[in-house]
Amino acid sequence: MKLWGKATVLAALAATALVAGAVSAPAQAVPKIRHVVVIMQENRSFDSYFGTYPGADGIPPGTCVPDPQNGGCVRPFHDRYDSNAGGPHGAGPAVADIDGGKMDGFVAEQENAKKKCVVKFNPACATGGTIHDVMGYHDAREIPNYWAYARNFALQDRMYEPDASWSLPSHLFMVSGWSASCRGAYNPMSCRSNLGQPDRERPGLRPDYAWTDLTYLLHRAGVSWAYYVAAGTQPDCDDDAISCSPKKQSAGTPEIWNPLPDFTDVRQDGQLGNIQPLGRFYAAARTGQLPAVSWITPNGKTSEHPPALVSTGQTYVTGLVNAIMRSPDWSSTAIFLAWDDWGGFYDHVAPPVVDANGYGLRVPGIVISPWARHHFVDHQTLSFDAYLKFIEDVFLGGQRLDPATDGRPDSRPDVRENASQLGSLMADFDFNQHPRPPLPLPLHPRTDLISSLAQ
Repeated sequence: MKLWGKATVLAALAATALVAGAVSAPAQAVPKIRHVVVIMQENRSFDSYFGTYPGADGIPPGTCVPDPQNGGCVRPFHDRYDSNAGGPHGAGPAVADIDGGKMDGFVAEQENAKKKCVVKFNPACATGGTIHDVMGYHDAREIPNYWAYARNFALQDRMYEPDASWSLPSHLFMVSGWSASCRGAYNPMSCRSNLGQPDRERPGLRPDYAWTDLTYLLHRAGVSWAYYVAAGTQPDCDDDAISCSPKKQSAGTPEIWNPLPDFTDVRQDGQLGNIQPLGRFYAAARTGQLPAVSWITPNGKTSEHPPALVSTGQTYVTGLVNAIMRSPDWSSTAIFLAWDDWGGFYDHVAPPVVDANGYGLRVPGIVISPWARHHFVDHQTLSFDAYLKFIEDVFLGGQRLDPATDGRPDSRPDVRENASQLGSLMADFDFNQHPRPPLPLPLHPRTDLISSLAQ
């Protein structure tokens, strides 16, 4: 059994107490949080970035994952390579990695994927890293800024991908609490859960997503929002393919990392203009004009999605956070930083079952805000549904994406924000504390990362 230090236990008790009194917490938050920014990076498990972080539920001693190709097993190891390969990360590999809760399929899945290597854009075939690098982990020596955010603000060690699958379903859950396929583009009741290939992407059938996303409620309530897209190439293949050539993305490209243009309600509400190039975010931050709710997604180079460089992703995220910290809006902003799925990297915690759609594997989650608790590790069960819940509580008076009440009925199987297992992000804040000053960090911190070698 893991033993927690006194400070960690006290912090956990404080969080529990706050959640128990969560009825009053939104009332405290409403005047102090006027901007929420969700920064979503790519493909890292919690253990791969914070498995050795003090006070967090990290890699257990003696861990060794079976290696069916070579015999024996592979232990977690400190990985200094800037580019990693990772492993397959679709719905099938998720089931194999979890293996009924044994969490022992990671090495086998990476080995199986390498047998299918065709082109280098396949993450499992990527140049870089070391053999079996799904078992590698980084720490403050490679990702000092991420660890600095954790030390100075709040780290979540029970943040789960909302579904056990790949990037597209994860991004759909991020903005709507569901991943589905719809028989009719304008019929929300025709939609059914789909964690594999919800995007049909066939000519003449757009928009693909007929159910209600969060922007419908925000628009109706007059709450400003923006979805910022980094132009460049997509971080991964369309349709979770095993290999592909890089594909362009932009704010005008309705694809995996930019799903909102394919939602019927976004088009019907005339909100396509809220999906903007990333440069608009920096301008809004600089002038103190951030919308109430923002989502930010990267391109292939800045995403940390293998084989993208860890250092490049950290620099990009640091630039985003620095822009907010230097903004007139810093004093009223909550930043939620996470990674969209586990990317095939090892994690030792079996995800809890919330419904037929989730949860998926653990990913890192960090809260950065002048109101965030200092050096706090949150052990609540969380997923991206908690972002929806927080936004709904702060800006919408607690209204949920509930087809029974949101004015636009759809066929979603449940209201994910109301899941009994789901914690409250309010626990990561102390609205009675003196607001924390900004902590801008160097864009290029000193690290011990080394260039990758061909595998």
